Amino acid sequence: MSPEARTKDQIRVGGRRVSLSNPDKELFPDDGITKAELVDYYRSVARPMLTHLRGRPLVMERYPDGYQGKSFFHKDVPDYFPDWIRTVEVPKEDGRLTMAVCDDTATLVYLANQACITPHPWLSPANCLDCPDRLVFDLDPPEGGENGFETVRWSARTLGDLLTELGLRPALMTTGSRGMHLLVLLDRRTDFDTARHFARRVADLLAARHSDRLTTEPRKNKRRGRLYLDTQRNAYAQTSVAPYAVRARPHAPVATPLHWDELDDPDLGPRRWTLRTLSERLDKYGDPWKGLGRCRRSLRTAQRRLDDLT
Repeated sequence: MSPEARTKDQIRVGGRRVSLSNPDKELFPDDGITKAELVDYYRSVARPMLTHLRGRPLVMERYPDGYQGKSFFHKDVPDYFPDWIRTVEVPKEDGRLTMAVCDDTATLVYLANQACITPHPWLSPANCLDCPDRLVFDLDPPEGGENGFETVRWSARTLGDLLTELGLRPALMTTGSRGMHLLVLLDRRTDFDTARHFARRVADLLAARHSDRLTTEPRKNKRRGRLYLDTQRNAYAQTSVAPYAVRARPHAPVATPLHWDELDDPDLGPRRWTLRTLSERLDKYGDPWKGLGRCRRSLRTAQRRLDDLT
């Protein structure tokens, strides 16, 4: 970042100046990663990341004392947030929430300065809260199972093949935590109940085909070392970790979009890329999900094909 774009306590982002508080605060003390470095990281990946944040309510996972300290999920926008940050009113059971919407780099930088290590966007856009435009399958290594991440790798390939057979265009991402996400972009013509039911049917079919390795059993003590095909995120007001988000884990790993052929890389792991290495990957290979918006599909055809298989 150029010296004229940043001072000790302020950063210029586009036409705005964003104040920085305690920029030398170490959020990842084992690596000496400061809040200023987190801010710089998010500024550097804003172009591809905003594709997945823009226009949707956001939950902030904040760590004011660093990733090993007390944390909280912040949904409601505090009064002190600047008025240039876009917000959306979201109904809830006992009232309404005013939630942040991250539409630009300045907002992303501001959230990082609030020690929001990980942003979690909704699966539906602010202008159509009841209509998800993404479907997420969460794959984590089974507890007590063998070959941990290898099981995740195999499951991702197997699930991806089934979704492709159904006429969908799944995308693949390491979570920066334990496993992988498969993402399917939808055309906003499906409500949450329909999307969640479809995802569960897909998971049930795959688990039935591979009952020795996969399960849809939510109770851990019933899984018997099998990988749980988690579709629970596909419900109203649920969130999913944003692509390129930093995770509150040692060394600041990053949720990283992949090309499908990277699934065969023996060095692949859920935390392979970090805040300090991700930018080099982008510079060298670009964004694997560039143009992903062209992969949006309706569930109608996929539902008919799924009916034929079940």
